[in-house]
Order: sequence, then structure tokens, then C-alpha cells
Amino acid sequence: MRLPIAGLVVGMIAALFPTRVLTSFLYGVEPNDPATLLMVAAVLILVSGAACLAPARAATAVDPVKVLKAD
Repeated sequence: MRLPIAGLVVGMIAALFPTRVLTSFLYGVEPNDPATLLMVAAVLILVSGAACLAPARAATAVDPVKVLKAD
């Protein structure tokens, strides 16, 4: 989860710079609306957490001794 969180921090900082250009494309939302930014961040963290959950559970289900003996 470190990589998605780092990407989210960099993305949030980068999202603050092009606000003057994007203002004309936004309808009903301010360019730096904190509620929108937090909602997008929450959805991205939930999706990346769900994507990390299945491989992590599969990795913990394997016996390390059997894996080491197999090689």
C-alpha cells in the first residue's frame, strides 16, 4: 500500500497546479474542492486496498517450508 499512497500524495500535489486550465471544463465543482479531492482519494485507496488483498491472502496461505523445498 506504500506505492498507492505515495502516488496519491504526488497526484494530489500535481492536481493543484493545472487548476487555471481546467476551470473552464469543470461544471458545478470548484477546482480545489476539498470534498471532491478527499472522495477521489478515498475511492482510490479502497480500490488499491482491494487489489492488494487477494494476492496478500494467497501469499499467506502458502507454507514457506514447502515453497523453499520445491526449488
